Amino acid sequence: MEIRVINNCDGIDFSEVVEILKAVGMRYHAPEVQEKAFRNSASTVFIFHKETLVGFARAISDGVLQAAVYDVAIHPSYQGKGLGKILIENLKEQLSGYNLILYASPGKEEFYKRSGFSKMLTGMAYFQDADSKREKGFIE
Repeated sequence: MEIRVINNCDGIDFSEVVEILKAVGMRYHAPEVQEKAFRNSASTVFIFHKETLVGFARAISDGVLQAAVYDVAIHPSYQGKGLGKILIENLKEQLSGYNLILYASPGKEEFYKRSGFSKMLTGMAYFQDADSKREKGFIE
């Protein structure tokens, strides 16, 4: 498969980012909000098949020790082809030496385990929309 990986937001159509987030059932915002979130992130990675955006991920960081991974998404028609692994490995390379945390969509934990992540036993979260997160299986 002919893929291209870029690590910046130049030339990204964030309405396509929104469409992929919708397609995978993840939370999304207006394209300009998504763009601001990605541009304010410490690390970004976008995967294209030829000229079509098919996936992305980002991480925020303190710039020294810690980073948190967000918005890992591959369009459903491209899942199962190893592209998610490329996203995660690319972020891990960009953030070499950092502790990485993330919260996985329910049912995706095994994917992250195969990428070297371990389930946290002491993680806590405060969400503005806690009832929704509880319904979706993110929190107790």
